[in-house]
Amino acid sequence: MDAILGKLKKKRERDEVLLPDFWTETSDSVTRQFRFESDGHLSVKLLDDSRPVVKRVTESFLNKFFPSGYPFSVSEGYLTYTQFRALQHFSSAALSVLSTQSLLFAAGLRPTPAQATAILKDGMQHAGKLICSHMGARMDSEPKSWRILADVLYDLGTGLEVLSPLCPHLFLEMAGIGNFAKGMAVVAARATRLPIYSSFAKEGNLSDLFAKGEAISTLFNVLGIGAGIQLASTVCSSIQGKLIVGPLLSFIHIYGVTQEMRATPVNTLNPQRTAMIVEDFVKAGRISGPADLRYREDLLFPERVIEGAGNVKVGRPIRRVINKPSELRKLRELFPREKFLLNHDENFTNMVLEQDATGEDALRGWLVAAYVADIEKTGPRPSEEIISGAYNRMNRVFPAFVSELKLRGWHTDRFLDGTGSRFAL
Repeated sequence: MDAILGKLKKKRERDEVLLPDFWTETSDSVTRQFRFESDGHLSVKLLDDSRPVVKRVTESFLNKFFPSGYPFSVSEGYLTYTQFRALQHFSSAALSVLSTQSLLFAAGLRPTPAQATAILKDGMQHAGKLICSHMGARMDSEPKSWRILADVLYDLGTGLEVLSPLCPHLFLEMAGIGNFAKGMAVVAARATRLPIYSSFAKEGNLSDLFAKGEAISTLFNVLGIGAGIQLASTVCSSIQGKLIVGPLLSFIHIYGVTQEMRATPVNTLNPQRTAMIVEDFVKAGRISGPADLRYREDLLFPERVIEGAGNVKVGRPIRRVINKPSELRKLRELFPREKFLLNHDENFTNMVLEQDATGEDALRGWLVAAYVADIEKTGPRPSEEIISGAYNRMNRVFPAFVSELKLRGWHTDRFLDGTGSRFAL
């Protein structure tokens, strides 16, 4: 028995020695060797790469500047967003070089303002940041509009710097206002970055999206600085050249960020997007996803009232919606189990939400208002009958409606109404 066990042991040891500690894998014309080192670390060695040079360069670029798994790991519109983001950063960086050169010229003319520039830059910029920081809730509600406003403010500050040599006696004032505007722009740009990136994340890859997005920004900022240096030493060596090229770069910058924001499919519910969802559903029975609404959003006037969704205004103080306590009691009796109040005046339907109301509560109220407006078009009826009919219709369709909204990618657990007023009982 001992002899048999000894033979089996030797055979097992011999087989273990013969087992390979490496293997090769071939994928998309690339052959790699994988090997376990003595310390247990897995090493990878490239054996053969028969891909064309253009394809290798393209895939290397995508791996460095796009999220892993692109395009399947991001939402629709990410490529368009990235293209215009690159254009935005390129033009902005070039424009900043021209403004810096102008500031140096102005500082050379008057040494005293040059010494005060650092104080103004810090002090006025911090003041701008403090003022803008109080508007964070509005930025959550309308991140795309605020992102565009941030770049407009930044270009306003940069424009004042470019013009500073024309008004050397106003150097302190122009530098101060310019840095104040830039301070507000910095806060707005940073605050809106996360909700914008979040709208593209599909596979829990927010950090990867953020890292690759910042890589794109850095690359094109460097290229823009190079272009700005070239312009500053040639066409824009004089103030006349800056007055021509500066507005052109600013236009390209704002155009880039506008198209960038239009391509972004924000998937949180705010007043404008909620009204558009309800309008599409009531009119056509269609449930629109974030990608369907992105190019229809009004980025200049996001608080517009949509007639097809019941002309709803949300977030007005309750004291402006209800004049007497008896009215409040009556409105609560209409929908006793709901977390919204609806009160119709001559032109609009005012909706006030409870403090802990969610996106689903806002959708319920919006649907009731839209159905009331739809029923009123069929002819005169008692108001109680109209409201009761609208509420019953909402209850019938709501479970399937909100379920489909979630499948389309909407986050219905919260409603972002900015600084809108709510009530608590």
